Amino acid sequence: MSASGGTKAIVAALGANLGIAVTKFIAWGLSGSSSMLAEAIHSVADSGNQALLLVGGKRATRKATPEHPFGYGRERYIYAFIVSIVLFSVGGLFALYEAYHKLQHPVGITSWQWVPVVVLVIAIGLETFSFKTAIEESNRVRGNTSWVDFVRRAKAPELPVVLLEDAGALLGLIFALFGVVLTLITGDGVWDGIGTAMIGVLLVAIAVILAIETKSLLLGEGANPEDVTKIEQAILAGSGIDRIIHMKTLHLGPDELLVAAKIAVPGTDQAEELARRIDETEARIRAAVPLARVIYLEPDIYQPGKGAAGDTAAAGPGPVPPALA
Repeated sequence: MSASGGTKAIVAALGANLGIAVTKFIAWGLSGSSSMLAEAIHSVADSGNQALLLVGGKRATRKATPEHPFGYGRERYIYAFIVSIVLFSVGGLFALYEAYHKLQHPVGITSWQWVPVVVLVIAIGLETFSFKTAIEESNRVRGNTSWVDFVRRAKAPELPVVLLEDAGALLGLIFALFGVVLTLITGDGVWDGIGTAMIGVLLVAIAVILAIETKSLLLGEGANPEDVTKIEQAILAGSGIDRIIHMKTLHLGPDELLVAAKIAVPGTDQAEELARRIDETEARIRAAVPLARVIYLEPDIYQPGKGAAGDTAAAGPGPVPPALA
């Protein structure tokens, strides 16, 4: 995902949600609708979430330090995880609390009855614009990947987060409109409470999905299968590389990939020739997968029967081989 594409979608969502939040609070103040209050808090939570994503993107660009030698790329994952917590607590749990209160003491909408409907219709239009922007930016990078796989496999968290938030916002507005319209038709405030409860359940579900996906990114994910194949092909494409004994990859951030591999070389290589072949192999890897910016290649003599299982580096974390970049 391009950083500019993610930022464009975030800014569009932030502008829409700030405007929507103000109108929803006005509509709630005039009508007393709990659905409008839940939606107003929802918009405030979404606005805060988009601000968090922007902060995370900015902090992730800091240069590596001796304390953090691989940089700060994972800041974007951390802030995306915080977004899921905010959405769950501020948005989902508040809506469920408000729904419980409304169902216990249902009150119809008796004043400014047309305001919530007008506000919700306008909000649906604004959210549709924001959702359309997120879809367009996502289509630039997802290719033929299905939407479900895109959300699950994307290494850059911003677009999946904005997509899920915007989809949830649109559904939430529909649920709120459902509750408000039925309350106005029947005069029974229970429908307003039901609409609010539907919003709460929706937000909690989206927050759980986001938390699960961003937790996986925080734990550390390797390159996708397509990039792994490209890297393997790039390593074996040059002369003087017999085979890959083992290889591991790790995303240091959405736009940076670490590649560590033990490669088998002929037993008669001289030091200068070996160094040249390592450099050429690194150049081929970076050409095949530009995200592979941190590369460690350890030359070895392949011994049939020893295998990766008998290799110290393959068995688990050990001393990091020197970078021959």
